[in-house]
Order: sequence, then C-alpha cells, then structure tokens
Amino acid sequence: MRHIPRALTALALATTLLAASACGGDSGGPGGSSDAGGKVTLRFTWWGSDTRTKLTQQVIDAYQKDHPNVTIKGEFGEWSGYWDKLATTVAANDAPDIIQMDEKYLREYADRGALLDLKKAQGLDTGKFEPDTLGAGEFDGGLYGLNAGINSFAVVVNPAAFKTAGVAIPDDTTWTWDDFARIAAEITTKTGGKITGTGTLGSNEAGLNLWARQNGESLWTKDGKLGVSPEKTTDFFKYILKLRDAKAIPSAEAISQDMNASLDQSAFATGKLAMSFIWSNQLNAFSKATGQQLKLLRIPSSDGKAADNGSYYKGSMFWSISARSKHQKEAAEFVNYLANSTAAGDVLLAERGVPPNTEIRSAVASKLKPADAASAKFIQDIGKDLGDPSPAPPVGGGQVEKIIQRYTTEVLFGRQAPDAAAKAFLDEVNGELK
Repeated sequence: MRHIPRALTALALATTLLAASACGGDSGGPGGSSDAGGKVTLRFTWWGSDTRTKLTQQVIDAYQKDHPNVTIKGEFGEWSGYWDKLATTVAANDAPDIIQMDEKYLREYADRGALLDLKKAQGLDTGKFEPDTLGAGEFDGGLYGLNAGINSFAVVVNPAAFKTAGVAIPDDTTWTWDDFARIAAEITTKTGGKITGTGTLGSNEAGLNLWARQNGESLWTKDGKLGVSPEKTTDFFKYILKLRDAKAIPSAEAISQDMNASLDQSAFATGKLAMSFIWSNQLNAFSKATGQQLKLLRIPSSDGKAADNGSYYKGSMFWSISARSKHQKEAAEFVNYLANSTAAGDVLLAERGVPPNTEIRSAVASKLKPADAASAKFIQDIGKDLGDPSPAPPVGGGQVEKIIQRYTTEVLFGRQAPDAAAKAFLDEVNGELK
C-alpha cells in the first residue's frame, strides 16, 4: 500500500518485544482504568485520515451513550508516526486497550505476548465472518487480529486515459502478464509518452507475493519463514526490466520519486499513469484524488486463468486487544460492536475496507459511495477465484517493503542484474528475520 510506514527502529522494536515478553499473561497491566462506581475507561488507538477519525468518534459516542459505564478515549495519528508511538507505549507497559493493527506488525507483537488471543475473549462473536477473512488474523492456533475490512491487491485503471490512448480495457478474467506489458507499452506509445502505461510492480511486497503465489510459492510460509525462491525472485525482477525496456513504466528516477510520494501526489493520482497497483480499499481515495471514475481489475496471471493469479482476501487492518489490558472483557465487547453492530456499520461503511461480517456488508451495501460500492462489488466478484489467505509476516518481516523498493530501483537504474538483486534482497530479508 502507499503511505509507507517509517520502519520501527531496531532499538524500539527490541525494547517493545522484550517488554511485551516480560509482561506476559492476560491481565494485571495498565491499559484502561477503573473509575469510581464501577465505571471503566478504555484507550483506543488508530491511524488514518480526519474522515476516519470523525467517523470513528461517532461510533465511540454512540457506544458510550448505550454503555454509560464505559468511557473510550481515542488516540489517533498519521501512519508515519503510529508505529513508533505504539512501540514506545507497549515498551513502557502502557499499551492502549484496543489497537488498530496492520498485518505487517501483527506477528511482531503477538509472538511476544503483547496481544490477546481473541479466541479467548469474552463477548466477541465471529460467527458472521467468512473463514478466509477470519483466518487473515489467525496463526499459531490463536486469533490475534480481527479483520476490520476486506481488500485484495488489484490493478486500478483510469478509463479516461485508456480512451485518450485509444486502447480497450482488457478482460481481466483472461489476461496474462504478457498482455499487461503489451497494453501498458501501447498506451505509452499512442499518447507519445504523455501518459505512461503503468506503475511498477516492485513498489511493495504484495506484487512479489502474488508473483510467488502464482508459481506455487509464497513470500512467507506458515511457520514464519521466507518462502520465495531466488529463481522466482529473479524472474520477478526480469519482468520489471521487461516493462522498463518496453517503456510500459516511467523512468527509474520517476519511479524512485513516486515510491515516496503521498497518495494525492502519486503519478497515478496526478494523471501520469493509465494503470497502477493498489489495494482495493484505496479505490475511493484514488477516485477523489484523480477526479475520475476508476475501475478495478484482477491481477494478471501467467496462464490467463483468474483462479491462478494468486489473489486472496487480505485484512485491510485489524482490531487487536492488549494482553495487558485490565478490562479485556469490556474491550472485547467494544470490538464486537465495531465488527458486528449494524449501527457501527452504518457509520463506518467501507471506510476501513469492505465489512468482513457478511450481514453488515449486505446491510450497508445500498449506502456506500460509488467508489466504495465498486470496491465491494469487486471483492464479491473475485471471491470464487481466490486462494487461501497469505501468512502474516514473521517478526522482522515488516521491513520488507522498503527493502524491495530499494532493490527494484537498483535493477531499474541498471546498478544490479536481476539475479544479483534477487540474492541480495533475499539475504537482507533473511537477516531481518534473524
């Protein structure tokens, strides 16, 4: 996803994990506080835009009105500083009770005992979740993050750019990677370079993971190891070079700059690209930024079969509960409200992704904004072709996005050959895991 996090420093992460490990257990730590008269105060932290904060506060206010004994204090901020702050609070044994968690760091915290196994939480119902969407936050026999929204990696296209180029939007149920490269190059050629066909596949680890899954591998294994081979990683970098040589993607310098751009200033959002790779729940944000009606397409495959393209339902983010919260029951009841209440669903809609609770999804469908409705339809349409959820990154795996960006630019600038970049990339990632 865009908005790449500032990586947790080694010292902050080590301190976090050691503190969490030392804490252990499921009760007795700080977190929420008890007030006089049996009242409970819970701390709830999340990242996101002003819109997300306003909507989340509306849900909090509604919950507090129905639960006068509970006060929920929101702690929110931008993605860039969120993880450093969370690391600091957990290290100080002062974690919030309810934590908006990302897949990148779910195992980082869970493996050291900082997160409650939600299977043991009282008052939390997961019966209306599809197994695949529930499994996104499950590993080692426990459920450490409850999916707050569904998304899937996708190609986003700007139909207006295709029209300008005089190129037809492809059938995404049958297109291959060769088709993708040909179409992207054709757009660049027919617009005289004013619009480039697509952004690079190497801007985040999702592209490599899908590439690996299409070839019988996976970026991560279920037991927390690196699961993609040097051969498939080399092929991945070779394909990126193929796109470069065909002028299907921008210059190496432009791609390097785009990797650090905000969503609003990205090449796709500013009309310089006809296609890009995004997570499906970002469709609304990109639609606003471009001012265009955009379209989501399935990821291409090597054989032209949508069922073989490696896609899966990913949790856009998760609800987690601190293992050190004094009020785990009350925290679980609030998470249950976020996940299973129609009242909460009517406010949040698809702000955090398509609701994973199937009843809530149906209840809010008619109320979604056009882009969110399109995202929800895309999620529904691809369901029959999806594979099992991808394993959560192991401890240290949260750094892989920055690493793959760096080696992608090395390859694009011609400073490293694909096989050398693949070996260096895998060695560095393995070093992070150790």
